[in-house]
Amino acid sequence: MTGLFYEDFEVGQEIETRGMTVTEAHVVAFAGLSGDFNPIHTDETAAAATPFGTRIAHGQLGMILAAGLINQTGVHAGTTLALLGYREWNFLKPILFGDTIRVRVTIENKRETKKPDRGILMRKIEILNQRDEVIQQGFADLMVKRKPA
Repeated sequence: MTGLFYEDFEVGQEIETRGMTVTEAHVVAFAGLSGDFNPIHTDETAAAATPFGTRIAHGQLGMILAAGLINQTGVHAGTTLALLGYREWNFLKPILFGDTIRVRVTIENKRETKKPDRGILMRKIEILNQRDEVIQQGFADLMVKRKPA
């Protein structure tokens, strides 16, 4: 499947991903890769004394899982040139073990570049849990290919 080109996106367009249940295995693997073994993520006894009362997933793990879920939609398959950055990312609620998350992407704006073969999508990213609560949100700008002339 080929992804969508710059011209295929409209301001206001929404794309929603499938859901994914966050497990202890995700958190343990992320802790191993990142080196972040903070007890709030890895020690149930210590985490029980926190305001959450249990272990929670790393905030950055939510961002990474969101990127993967967006990728799985195929909308950017073969058309992404570069992730330009994240802006105003907010961690609103924790991701608990067993939460099922999904991502809603809204095209907030788009602009052409000096180079005619690419454009920029300004995307609002929202991670939602199974209760439809927005648990993380922010903006991620993406450079994508334009349709060949």
